[in-house]
Amino acid sequence: VEKGVVWKVGKIFLNDDMLYRFDLLPEDGHKMPAFINLQQYYAEAFLVDRASELPQVDLRWRNKVVGLDQRNDHVVLAIDTPDGRYHLKADYVVACDGARSMLRGFVGAEFSGEVFEDQFLIADVKMTAEFPTERWFWFDPPFHSGQSALLHRQPDDVWRIDLQLGPDADPAVERLPENVRPRIERMLGHANFDFEWISIYKFQCRRMQRFVHERVIFAGDSAHQVSPFGARGANSGLEDAENVAWKLSMILRGDATATLLDSYEIERSAAADENIRASTRSTDFIAPHSAQERRMRQAILRLAKEAEFAKRMVNGGRLSTPSVYETPLSTPDTDVWAAGPRPGAQMIDAPLAAANGEPIYLTEAFRQGGGGFVLLHAGSDGGDQPGCHSIHIGETAPLRDASGLFAKRYDASKGAAYLLRPDGYVAARFRKPTAAAVQAAMARASGRAS
Repeated sequence: VEKGVVWKVGKIFLNDDMLYRFDLLPEDGHKMPAFINLQQYYAEAFLVDRASELPQVDLRWRNKVVGLDQRNDHVVLAIDTPDGRYHLKADYVVACDGARSMLRGFVGAEFSGEVFEDQFLIADVKMTAEFPTERWFWFDPPFHSGQSALLHRQPDDVWRIDLQLGPDADPAVERLPENVRPRIERMLGHANFDFEWISIYKFQCRRMQRFVHERVIFAGDSAHQVSPFGARGANSGLEDAENVAWKLSMILRGDATATLLDSYEIERSAAADENIRASTRSTDFIAPHSAQERRMRQAILRLAKEAEFAKRMVNGGRLSTPSVYETPLSTPDTDVWAAGPRPGAQMIDAPLAAANGEPIYLTEAFRQGGGGFVLLHAGSDGGDQPGCHSIHIGETAPLRDASGLFAKRYDASKGAAYLLRPDGYVAARFRKPTAAAVQAAMARASGRAS
């Protein structure tokens, strides 16, 4: 967060005219911003630094998996190194080896979907600019007629520029700096910039049919691919990791059986389908395939200048949001709720105050729960439950809801409680929780429901 560029506002333009402005986090009182722009090389460097601090993590550079053998109760990996080959035994393998995954081939899985032929130019340019820190997207801008354009700020005065080129562009020609520079100069109106990176890309929306293959679990781009519109690729990969980590932890501790991984398949494959649908719709609007689709888009864009309802139809890339799971791990509501995250939805943050007056966010208090189940109590009543960490929020409780946002966002009348999974998703909620109901919901969320 400290290194990244924080933003929440986006603007959509047609030619030089702004069609509308959106705010992804219109209400204050959240620990984290709506979005953070951060170059991939920084993200990877931070992850490597953090991994090196953890004794449980062993980073092995210049090690390449060249074979995989699944046994009844473990997996054996064949690994090549400059010093020769060795074999590694594992209870489970999480395959995070990207879109060109070799492990996917080792289990004989297909990777099917749609290839989009339109090509796009990415140019990361370093410059001093006074543009606001917002996401700007143009349809048919005067500097790039008939196509689309995107402008985003990154750290270190680097700006990401994305220009649609169409299906017939020659990538070898278009990526030459002497050909890219005039395009960027027309966009910016000046030549005071340097190139950090230039690339031409086209993309695919595709996924594996199954993400879990016995003891090999696929996550991130190895399991699914989407277009870059909406930042759904990396974000969905992180959600995969959050989802599978706590489930594997419970299985390896003996607190759950291997069938808990069935819920990873259910939840994350549905999330992948949702992301592919959203990405495909964005792509179809940004780069229409047919004359009929182009006419429809132009009609919507023209109408959006005047009609509020048409603005909702303009699609310059729907931004990534956490999926809501329809999952057997959730306990269905039996009480009436006017608001709040329902079972299967991600928890919502809220500002709180500790007994000493120090501010603390709900997500911070959640992380102090030790990585297990957490029971949020509205009020100081309600005893601790075996197998989960309790957080009490109320006037006489250890945490105070001074702003009232916790009560508002969770529809949390006194005595209400929310059971949160280790990944921050709501497993169940109760107006008047009983020990038996909480324990049954925890068992269900752990895959142990009878």
